[in-house]
Amino acid sequence: MILAELFPYAGVVYNILMVLYALSVLAVIVVILSENRNPVKSIAWVLVLLLLPIFGLVIYLFFGRSLKGTNLISRSDLRELKRMNDFPGTVELKEKPTEDTRQLISLVNKLTEPHIFTGNDIKVFTTGKDKFESLLQDIANATRYIHVQYFIIEKDESGKRLIELLMSKAREGVQVRVLYDYVGSFYTPPRILKDMRAAGIKVHPFLELTFTQFAFRANWRNHRKIVVIDGEVGYVGGMNIADRYITGDKKWKPWRDTHLRITGEAVAAMQYSFAIDWNFTTRELLTSTTMRYAAPPASEDYVVQMVGSGPTSRWNNISFVFLKAITLAKRCVYIQTPYFLPSDSLLKALQSAALAGVDVRVMIPRHPDSMMLRLATASYIKECMLSGIKIYFYEPTVMHAKVVIVDDEFVTTGSTNFDFRSFEHNFEFNALIYSKEFNQKMKGIFEADIEQCTRLLLSKWKKRPLMQKALESIVRLISPIL
Repeated sequence: MILAELFPYAGVVYNILMVLYALSVLAVIVVILSENRNPVKSIAWVLVLLLLPIFGLVIYLFFGRSLKGTNLISRSDLRELKRMNDFPGTVELKEKPTEDTRQLISLVNKLTEPHIFTGNDIKVFTTGKDKFESLLQDIANATRYIHVQYFIIEKDESGKRLIELLMSKAREGVQVRVLYDYVGSFYTPPRILKDMRAAGIKVHPFLELTFTQFAFRANWRNHRKIVVIDGEVGYVGGMNIADRYITGDKKWKPWRDTHLRITGEAVAAMQYSFAIDWNFTTRELLTSTTMRYAAPPASEDYVVQMVGSGPTSRWNNISFVFLKAITLAKRCVYIQTPYFLPSDSLLKALQSAALAGVDVRVMIPRHPDSMMLRLATASYIKECMLSGIKIYFYEPTVMHAKVVIVDDEFVTTGSTNFDFRSFEHNFEFNALIYSKEFNQKMKGIFEADIEQCTRLLLSKWKKRPLMQKALESIVRLISPIL
């Protein structure tokens, strides 16, 4: 009564607001349906909008919008970068590739810039200590420039060592550029960034979340880990800059991950990717440092392609590569991933391969670093095992490697997890290696890791608590938007 006297039109205003809200939700649902997304993902968003009044609309505005077809950089700048990086579209391979390899190479050429690189040497790191010490040594030897891009640069001892070395090189006159993801490195103190800039380092956050841009950028993360030194040495893989990869954390021994050190012409593709992200962030065009320098003599001759993907890509590039490689498999598919949330097409590809007699193995951590993603991953395990896919829990520590091995000639590793976020929301970067020798090397590492795994048995998996099964099913409903 008192409220009615104070606000005589409160009821009318309330009704108008409810109608406007209902129209807004309806408009968003129409947009979701018109985009013809993955039906599972569309249904997940519609459920969020209907079951979480007001809050669901806010979540969608922040996390649900699509960037498909958006240009990161201007067309003129992209043309200039392409001109400076005249990648070889067709090269003569020393060993005749299989028909499957030819199909994969052709696919990548259509998805990204046509390129394939021969004469590359690759060193594999499976421990953070070895990778970090090698990286620091290469940075110490730099004479012209250092380009660093990481999702996370922690404020711990590892981050401190890297930053101090980069500042030292900048003072020597070496050009140092650093890109970091704003959310991934959110807790990096501003004072450290100020010191880096004072030393001459150009350091910038990718997709900085300001008040006016929060809703436009909150869901998009740059998950790439790329380092290019003097155009001759490149690093790519799954390791961030953090002590947990080297000394472990409070709960676990050093995390198990995979990273590559590459020398050879393939470094040019890593430089090209960095240059695009740098231009998007700073509007500076790196024409003077994206030139392809003569590569050092390589002790191997690995054939390599590089593929990047992100929410702005017309196609889900890396997801397409995974799908094609799996459907071509005739003997084996080995996967290592910290999170296993496959799209419907990838899940069916794995299942059909296993049902056809292909040896499909998926290695995931017993204890991942995210409880939500652990539950979502667990929801896929039963249907995988029913089709004959072998599931392994890595026991010693957190398994953070991102590797796919197919048959005898194909391997890919990089920053891409086997999940929806990596395929659709993150900017990712992977190396594709076509080599029987490298394939055997990576299989050896995989088989050594299996010795520290427990293979799941369907009979035991079915006996897990009912409450756990219920939680897994609930989380799975929203897994496409995690």
